[in-house]
Amino acid sequence: MNTESTALHESSPATRAVALAEIPAARRFYWSLRRELWENRSIYLAPVAVAALILMGSLIGARHLAVGVRAAQALGAVEQHKAIVRPYSFVAFALMATTFVVAVLYSLDALHSERRDRSILFWKSLPVSDRLTVLAKASVPIVVIPLLTFAITVITMLVMLLLSSAVLLGTGQGATTLWAQVPLVQMSLMVLYHLVAVHGLWYAPIYGWLLLVSSWARRTAFLWAVLPLLAIVVVEKIAFNTSSFAAMLANRISGGMGAGEVTKAGLAADQLMQMTPGGFLSSPGLWIGLALATAFLAAAVRLRRVRGPL
Repeated sequence: MNTESTALHESSPATRAVALAEIPAARRFYWSLRRELWENRSIYLAPVAVAALILMGSLIGARHLAVGVRAAQALGAVEQHKAIVRPYSFVAFALMATTFVVAVLYSLDALHSERRDRSILFWKSLPVSDRLTVLAKASVPIVVIPLLTFAITVITMLVMLLLSSAVLLGTGQGATTLWAQVPLVQMSLMVLYHLVAVHGLWYAPIYGWLLLVSSWARRTAFLWAVLPLLAIVVVEKIAFNTSSFAAMLANRISGGMGAGEVTKAGLAADQLMQMTPGGFLSSPGLWIGLALATAFLAAAVRLRRVRGPL
């Protein structure tokens, strides 16, 4: 034991570096993602806090639930369905809006903060390449946050449904109508599709651009991310009296081609058939956006390699 310990301590730094370099890339990527979650707790704390506020509001308003259900029963079938489903649609909308803001703020700060606090010197000493680091950071808004939002949204809607059922049973009313009018499985599928298609794939160039700015800007990354886009809009309007670039930005932020159908349809279960994954995947805007996102991330990798601490 002592011999092995002595040999380990006497091993050269080059030998230890080679041993670390033999760690599989998948494992290094996994721990890079874990690092992002450790350092950026708002990724999950913000949606959890919003979900807790929604559940608190539902609990406070539960005393009026029986009256609301009786009033909904006096409506027509379609209006009754919309009235009962509306709170659950609001849950999905509120959580997706929250996590979009979180993803934007995270992307703006992901590569800038490590240069600002000079921790980039430590992270660069580890056997993790710049490409793997940038890919791990890009995976957070594109993959991790949408999946996390989906899980929190489904759990929140389920807790709301169970709470409402308990309140109705306590007032002597049955909860059968409530469960029939709130198809949780179908709504969950729509939320998952929207998060993967829009918040993951369609918004990828937005996150790529923000990560690029984060790797380049010395300060006020938000202004450097927004002002060039505004300048293009103003110059186009003055020079050509058109607003094509502004329309493109609005189209991207609002959900865009194919995915926009889900945004317009809302999250009502009876609109499930309006989802068109085939049309979304075949839209040129999606693939142009993914190509731009790839270019932005490649540039961010290059900048991280040459940029030092602030």
